[in-house]
Amino acid sequence: MVDFDEGSDVFQSLRLNTAPVFMHFPAKGKPKTADTMDIHRTGFSAEALAKFVYERTDIQIRVFRPPNYAGTVALISLGALVAGILYIRRNNLEFLYNKDLWGVLAVLFCFLMISGQMWNHIRGPPLIHKSQNGGVAYIHGSSQGQLVIETYIVMFLSEYYISY
Repeated sequence: MVDFDEGSDVFQSLRLNTAPVFMHFPAKGKPKTADTMDIHRTGFSAEALAKFVYERTDIQIRVFRPPNYAGTVALISLGALVAGILYIRRNNLEFLYNKDLWGVLAVLFCFLMISGQMWNHIRGPPLIHKSQNGGVAYIHGSSQGQLVIETYIVMFLSEYYISY
């Protein structure tokens, strides 16, 4: 492992201008172009790195991933919340037939989707990031990107504009 600040000569000798780079140095001969992992094509996943190592060294690396219980916990929590509300209001369930409540919830859902929440869910952008001068940026500088906080700003501005 080499840091550019302390080993710039290594970067120059290997003709590298980006980091990180995964390279295989064979026991005999010089490394070929195929001995450098193309991260832009394969990505950073553990499976891709294990495949790269296996193709060059015949060493099988098994990747174990722990199960993700976040979806299960969220679904159980939502079910418990709904069950709790229905239990507390069991003598008066008229709020379920309130057209105004369902209308407000539908409009809020539309504002959330219009403001870019689905784009955030698909692309996974950061909440905020640092600007070039070191401050905090709430709006992305590019028209091709968006921050999570920007979604909520647009949603609340839309709600404010519509309500007045």
